[in-house]
Amino acid sequence: MVLFRRLLGDVLRSERMQRGMTLREVSAEARVSLGYISEIERGQKEASSELLASLCMAMDLPLSDVLREVSDAVALEERALALHIEATPIASARPAADDVVASAA
Repeated sequence: MVLFRRLLGDVLRSERMQRGMTLREVSAEARVSLGYISEIERGQKEASSELLASLCMAMDLPLSDVLREVSDAVALEERALALHIEATPIASARPAADDVVASAA
């Protein structure tokens, strides 16, 4: 299952780090607790639209860019899940040392 909050957190963390900002700096600028931002970045909490807008403004990051990146990540995960096929172990064709092998002659 694709979790939007996890992918959003990944994008926000990546953007924050690319800008060289700490959680403390974003927290002060956005007026949101450092712990709450950390939980959002780790995908443990859902960000409201107001909170997301505050975080984007604090990082001077267009909201549309964040949503586009998350949308791309969701599409990639959906494709990966659609292609995922459970691998079934194939029995070895070579007998083990203690296997009994019969041969018809």
